Amino acid sequence: MSLYEASIRVKHECPYRKISERYPDLTIREWPLSDCQVLEITSETTPTDELLDDISRIGTVLHESQDDNGYHVVTQSCLCSLEQSIVDRFEQHNCLYQSPTIYRQGWEHYTVVAFDGEDIQELLGDLRSDREIELLSKTSISEKQIPHSMLSPASQLFDEITDRQLAALQLALESGYYNQPRKTSLRDLAEQTAVARSTYEEHLRKAENKLLTNAGEFLRLVTATTESNPLQIERSARGDQIAD
Repeated sequence: MSLYEASIRVKHECPYRKISERYPDLTIREWPLSDCQVLEITSETTPTDELLDDISRIGTVLHESQDDNGYHVVTQSCLCSLEQSIVDRFEQHNCLYQSPTIYRQGWEHYTVVAFDGEDIQELLGDLRSDREIELLSKTSISEKQIPHSMLSPASQLFDEITDRQLAALQLALESGYYNQPRKTSLRDLAEQTAVARSTYEEHLRKAENKLLTNAGEFLRLVTATTESNPLQIERSARGDQIAD
């Protein structure tokens, strides 16, 4: 089976695109989170006061630096008011969006992956109906050449987990061990392998621990945008009920 990777650039009404149009030497890279965007903005030249004002209006500055290589800033932003995300339209045509989106010289650059070349053609036709768009490239790739971006952060989630630990985790998952209620037990799982129950359990627990440790880095990115802890709110509400 083949996959298709397409690179396109688009022009439509978007604050990030407009900024990149006003400042041609600027590059903006956007990574979407659950309810906001993280933007990396770089410029090879010293930023003007006007550019700094525009950046400050984008969102919260998380990091800012300037050296011989130019100006670099990371911001957290939210464009929840946008009527329809172009990424939603990718999904409607069975095309998988590959972050980041790159804004450069008034264009938005996107990369998508699809299982059918016709899906990409239909997507292009849909986008051309209401915006300026150019297809920069379209290539066929095999399953063994899946873009690394499709495996990230997945590849990072499984860092330092051995093949035996992965096998133990996969067996438990596919056998319903993590269902509620559980559909199997550690004893039953171990009997499907060539190792003792204690050895199987050791592989499984180590896999779980490493997986959660790795996922914690991404969890912190997601929860960093949450203003309050819902568990603490729930506990506080229960305490008020008891007091009443």
